[in-house]
Amino acid sequence: MSYLVLARKYRPRNFPEMVGQEHVVRALTNALTQQRLHHAYLFTGTRGIGKTTVSRILAKSLNCTGADGQGGITATPCGVCPGCVAIDAGRFPDYVELDAASNRGVDEVQGLLEQAVYKPVQGRFKVFMIDEVHMLTNTAFNAMLKTLEEPPEYLKFVLATTDPQKVPVTVLSRCLQFNLRPMAPETIHEHLAHVLAAEQIPFELQALRLIARAARGSMRDALSLTDQAIAFGSGALQEAAVRQMLGSADRAQVLTLIDALARGDGRAVVQTSDELRAQGLSAASTLQEMVAVLQRMAVLQAVADLPATDADDPDAPEIARLAQAMPGDEVQLLYSICLHGTEELGLAPDEYAALTMVLLRLLAFKPAAPGEKKKLTPPEPAPGQAAASVAAAPAADRAPAPSAAPAQPAAPLRLPVRSVENIQQNTAPAPSGQARAATETVEIPVRSLPAPDEHGTAALDPESTALRPAEEGGFWHGVVHGLIERQQVSALTRELALQSQLVARDGGHWHLRVESASLNQPTARERLCAALREAGHASEISVEVGPVGDSPARRDAAAAAERQRTAEAIVRNDPQVQQLMRDFGAKIVPGSVKLASM
Repeated sequence: MSYLVLARKYRPRNFPEMVGQEHVVRALTNALTQQRLHHAYLFTGTRGIGKTTVSRILAKSLNCTGADGQGGITATPCGVCPGCVAIDAGRFPDYVELDAASNRGVDEVQGLLEQAVYKPVQGRFKVFMIDEVHMLTNTAFNAMLKTLEEPPEYLKFVLATTDPQKVPVTVLSRCLQFNLRPMAPETIHEHLAHVLAAEQIPFELQALRLIARAARGSMRDALSLTDQAIAFGSGALQEAAVRQMLGSADRAQVLTLIDALARGDGRAVVQTSDELRAQGLSAASTLQEMVAVLQRMAVLQAVADLPATDADDPDAPEIARLAQAMPGDEVQLLYSICLHGTEELGLAPDEYAALTMVLLRLLAFKPAAPGEKKKLTPPEPAPGQAAASVAAAPAADRAPAPSAAPAQPAAPLRLPVRSVENIQQNTAPAPSGQARAATETVEIPVRSLPAPDEHGTAALDPESTALRPAEEGGFWHGVVHGLIERQQVSALTRELALQSQLVARDGGHWHLRVESASLNQPTARERLCAALREAGHASEISVEVGPVGDSPARRDAAAAAERQRTAEAIVRNDPQVQQLMRDFGAKIVPGSVKLASM
């Protein structure tokens, strides 16, 4: 006698034997009991969860005549009458199964519909079952619409699909739709234990758990894997053999990885990853196993008094210990990293190199312990290279790292006094006799970069742009704006005039000073001198590069700042604004008060 695989041998024969689809069984049972029968049913769901099985049980319920031949429509088919036996054997003339994956054209559908005009030969109803109905062509769907909407009273349609999104809405609206759900690993585990007990095959519970998780909700896949595991294990199901067959990592190795990550032990992480590579285990299954463990840890952290859902799991105490050892934010971070890391395995040339990088990513983003702070120990600067010692300091100590959290004031940077003096005075380091002073430290506030303005230009330091009025400042401000209004200067010449300070006037010779050497160009000087000569002011000018305290540009900026402060004071002191701030806690957004362009 030929061997019958477990998936076919233990196919449910009636509704009570259906596993994991109680919502569908209940609806169909009530409909059959009350004789409220629809003419078309659509069963959807992933592979191996019972769509074809439900269709056959429904066909038996409609055509069962009972053991005595006097029965009618029933929710509990007898299984012994000629109709039930013929349907189980696949030779009932009034039950027709059409595989739409290989018979998807309009000709095949028309051939099926031609049989609809004939009454049942043996049974009470004709049942047309179309599997993978979403594979039919649009023409085939259109050909069956009319018959599907108003079939003869003796005809029932049963459609099954794994992709209901591809079924036209005109077909969906004519059917009573049932969605069969993927089965939980616990449900599959329990059913496999029942099947193996009936087959008298020894097994380990942990081996069944591995198969139940690998089946991913499909009972048929679980039974097929069980058949493979029985052959692999020479008639027995042992955890080690099943792990080797599935290529999944040992739970102990996964727990070792998580424990090493919790301790921040990068060496142990890399060593364990190398062991998994040496054993030829799947990197993807390792991450999936870690995701399952981390999910249980997160649940234990969220609900500490949750009763154990799997008290027989020998790893439950270790998982509970890790849940207490690893902070909740790290568990969530590691879960997300492992979940998204499975997508990166196929992008890397070596999947275990990608696995190692995924695991080390947690260590790279591991949150710092409370009170922990990185210390800066800069090397002793060489003479005349104090500025280089500051440039060599880590960027994390010179400016705060970008973060989604609100910016905090930067911590002061601690440097040797000798380096500070060299930076401020740009002189050589102190002689060796001042070695003690070189080891002392002082605090220097580190200013963050200024925020850019509306044009995207970073604002200058207020101290470097502050106006320091000079004796000739007012006179020079009027002269420059007079030249600009008469359009006697433009471009670089205008910028030279605006950014310069009139230091002194010696008859027809005026002495100017500008901070930027790029503005002190011969062409700009000649054009400015010509404009001043034409306006009747100076016949000759000289320009030097140096600090500027009073220039037309600084006077304009100071005037604009004063107007801005006045406008903000007007808004702030407005009675309606004050009432909004007092009654509703409103605040004036900094920088939101804009002056109207003049």
